[in-house]
Amino acid sequence: MYTYIVRRLGFGALTVLGVSIIVFLIMRVMPGDPLTAIFGPEGMTKLTEAQRDSYMKELGLTDPLILQYLYWLADIASGELGRSFFRAESVGEMVMRRGPLTAQIAILSVIFSWLIGLPVAIISAMKPNSLVDNIVRFFSIISIAIPGFWLGMLIILALLFWFGYRPPLTGASLFENPWTTFQMIIGPAIVLGLGQAAYIARMARSTLLEVIREDYVRTARAKGLSGRGVVRLHALPNALLPVITLSGILLGFVLAGSIPVERAFGVPGLGFAMFTAVNERDIFVMQNLVFLYALVFVVLNITVDIIIAWLDPRIRYS
Repeated sequence: MYTYIVRRLGFGALTVLGVSIIVFLIMRVMPGDPLTAIFGPEGMTKLTEAQRDSYMKELGLTDPLILQYLYWLADIASGELGRSFFRAESVGEMVMRRGPLTAQIAILSVIFSWLIGLPVAIISAMKPNSLVDNIVRFFSIISIAIPGFWLGMLIILALLFWFGYRPPLTGASLFENPWTTFQMIIGPAIVLGLGQAAYIARMARSTLLEVIREDYVRTARAKGLSGRGVVRLHALPNALLPVITLSGILLGFVLAGSIPVERAFGVPGLGFAMFTAVNERDIFVMQNLVFLYALVFVVLNITVDIIIAWLDPRIRYS
């Protein structure tokens, strides 16, 4: 088990290093001038060549690429993550301030997806090709196809016009004001959780249908165990392994999905910060947030792999 963990951690470290290089190079070859983003087209015309060189040197963009990359790694190691072009705070401070909201949305969306997707999958698998099964599959496809930001805007408009309700737009700590925080995160969590629930329902249904046909399940039924008992004691535990793997992957994709959803709901999380940075062409914020998203995605996948290996010894010995 320890050998498997060390092997996965080593592979994850190489993946993170490769991602950091790719992210750094993409940000450097993107079209556009950072000074134009800061001063605007009109402001650029008023700058002399010496002033432009001075500003670029101050930003560290005149150094060789290898030095820029090493300085960035040093910023990552220090936790500062560089500074925004337009704000006084560092990217690290921005992550600490906005990150908890996005993390709470992601965790709540996963809980919501399991509470909806798993029971629906069990009902659907117990009655394959029935009316209930067809309805479940239809709504699963619809939930996957609907864009999250569009559904979020529909929810906001429905709450506003039908009930006159507007969710709070100012952030609050979960422990200082739980109700305000809950009102902010419940909408994005539901929108993101619906898409995850559809994937989980489809995966759990197909896996349950395979497991139910296994010999040990038929043996349990032949011994007189009820249908619910067979599913609860034998089929479901063995069918959950692919669902756990899928949940880890989906949790990583939730971070990317949070960008338009947080913008739609006006939640001041990391997704909203990424949206703002892209609009403002704030290169250092974009660079560090993209790397942070990739790092979280890699860590989640490694964690899921270790959990699956702990639950299923066949994987760690393969």
